[in-house]
Amino acid sequence: MARLAAEISHHDELYYRQDAPEISDAAYDALRRRLDELEKAHPGLRRSDSPTETVGAAPVAAFGKIRHDVPMLSLGNAFDDQDVVDFVERVRRFLKLGDTDVLEVTAEPKIDGLSISIRYEAGVLVQAATRGDGTEGENVTANIKTVREIPHTLKGRDIPEVIEIRGEIYLGHKDFEKLNAAQAASGDKVFANPRNAAAGSLRQLDPSITAKRPLRFFAYTWGAASELPADTQTGVVAAFKRWGLPVNPLMHVATEIEDVLAFYRDIERDRVGLGYDIDGVVYKVNRLDYQERLGFVSRSPRWAIAHKFAAERATTVLEKIDIQVGRTGALTPVAKLRPVTVGGVVVSNATLHNEDEIARKDIRQGDTVVVQRAGDVIPQVVEVVLDKRPRHSKPYEFPTVCPICGSHAVRESVEETGKADVVRRCTGGLICPAQAKERLKHFVSRNAFDIDGLGAEKIEFFFDTGRIKSPADIFTLETRDRSSDEPLTKVRGFKETSVRKLFSAIEARREVALDRFLFALGIRHIGETTAKDLAKAYGTFKALRAAVDAAIEGGKGSDAYEDIDNIEGIGETVVDALVDFFGEQHNQEQVDALLNEVTVKPYERIQAKASPVTGKTVVFTGTLTKLTRNEAKAQAERLGAKVSGSVSKKTDYVVAGAEAGSKLDNARALGVTVLDEDGWIALVGQG
Repeated sequence: MARLAAEISHHDELYYRQDAPEISDAAYDALRRRLDELEKAHPGLRRSDSPTETVGAAPVAAFGKIRHDVPMLSLGNAFDDQDVVDFVERVRRFLKLGDTDVLEVTAEPKIDGLSISIRYEAGVLVQAATRGDGTEGENVTANIKTVREIPHTLKGRDIPEVIEIRGEIYLGHKDFEKLNAAQAASGDKVFANPRNAAAGSLRQLDPSITAKRPLRFFAYTWGAASELPADTQTGVVAAFKRWGLPVNPLMHVATEIEDVLAFYRDIERDRVGLGYDIDGVVYKVNRLDYQERLGFVSRSPRWAIAHKFAAERATTVLEKIDIQVGRTGALTPVAKLRPVTVGGVVVSNATLHNEDEIARKDIRQGDTVVVQRAGDVIPQVVEVVLDKRPRHSKPYEFPTVCPICGSHAVRESVEETGKADVVRRCTGGLICPAQAKERLKHFVSRNAFDIDGLGAEKIEFFFDTGRIKSPADIFTLETRDRSSDEPLTKVRGFKETSVRKLFSAIEARREVALDRFLFALGIRHIGETTAKDLAKAYGTFKALRAAVDAAIEGGKGSDAYEDIDNIEGIGETVVDALVDFFGEQHNQEQVDALLNEVTVKPYERIQAKASPVTGKTVVFTGTLTKLTRNEAKAQAERLGAKVSGSVSKKTDYVVAGAEAGSKLDNARALGVTVLDEDGWIALVGQG
């Protein structure tokens, strides 16, 4: 029981706080079900902190906390028809209903997204919070206001003075595919499934990132409410729709158990065509007075239950394990499968994650394997059918050299843990054709140089034919093509018009913003946000490169190294990545060749007005209550201050909110001026 409790808590942390689950919902539910059974059999051994008594996980402190006036509880689960029959019979017994008394039950798809509670006062959106641990959630008000489907003001005449609308934030399948394609093209994190993508998109410290993500919302219940517009579940949800909130049109009311189960089977059959992920059907007693009488037990209401779908699985043969090499040299194993239909989709590839996962499951080429569509999107190999394993099968040996260029492939040590990274990487860098191709694809992607007509297929063609091997080659392509024995206009698939448009698109990108230039270089750990932080801090590429050169010369711990490390949003990992990149002679040569072809525009700073903090270095720490951290940083920068992420002898002010930690201690030790939030506002006025 202790082991199960620890394992469940571990998976709660990954799912609710990190948006990075390691196991499927079905496997998680099995763990909870086993612990629940043991606790029922041995009630004297139930732990006071048992996961069966908790909901979700504690909120992340960086967002600030909001306490739910009405707890956000989770639902009990039904895994087969008999569980649903038992639920209905329990409800009827509790309510003392006779055989002829009608019991209405609502049924609706269970959306696989992120639970949210949105508070409206006098019809106006005033705050929003995630589920968190059920009692306290993360304050995501600014982010929720960027979701287009969620109205800032409710419309209608019967709106309560106070009401908390609760529902699910999610991503549709098509939007998820577009988002992942854009993430991959820009070299950013690719999400495992729509639920992770939705949660990760909403739980951004920068609301502008959330605003770019096509999040959607379904409202289906409520928390605190000064009054309700109806006396049934369906009546209140109908009011939500009148007020301008999106609700699920598939909600159904049944009075017979056969009708309830028929709805479940219809939804299970048609789920592939819904356009969004669901993992079951939720049943609720429709009458609100019945709900009130039924009340709650432990972490769940007695009047509702979730009928979960079985994981969609199929058995097939794993014919081969392919190793793909990414832009940063990561070797990713992919299972090549004998095509099989899983949940209405033909699957021929599945993720194997990494070499540790292959070893843990002892997956071999030629094995018969069970394949599951995790989150209805990315197929994964769940297990091997051992009794069908070929007689002379051998364990799979993960390559220690790059399959493309033959360079050593190593697992670096993770500084924070001292353990080997789960990812093995090719050390070939730019001499590796696979990495070179992926870097070029990244270089021309939308958030980098954004060159129209130069997509992945064209990069593959130009690289394989020797026309483009480095970023600088893109800008000399037209000149070289004119003197070529085989100009592009004579190549199959190219026409005069398309070639002219391509050269025009390239020419149009000879001038590029500093942050886009830095992002385009494909330096490991430097995504869009980090590139902007560096551009903002240094203003010009010349200044940035001089700072990095000084850090290379001075080494780790030098003033030059620490100056970069102290920039807000930048840490040692990024500084080391810059030092490693610019410390390589071939990288310097490629950057210099590129600079001969393009002009990097200085970062456009907003003209700061003179203020008491102009030219000063400011560090914000702890939880602010009158300003969000982002608002405070933006205000400081608008007034001409430089915002740093760590305290040093060069820091002028430390603004300390609630629960300020080591940064406050460092400031006091160094004699830096410390202000509370009110002191900061008094110093700068309203900015």
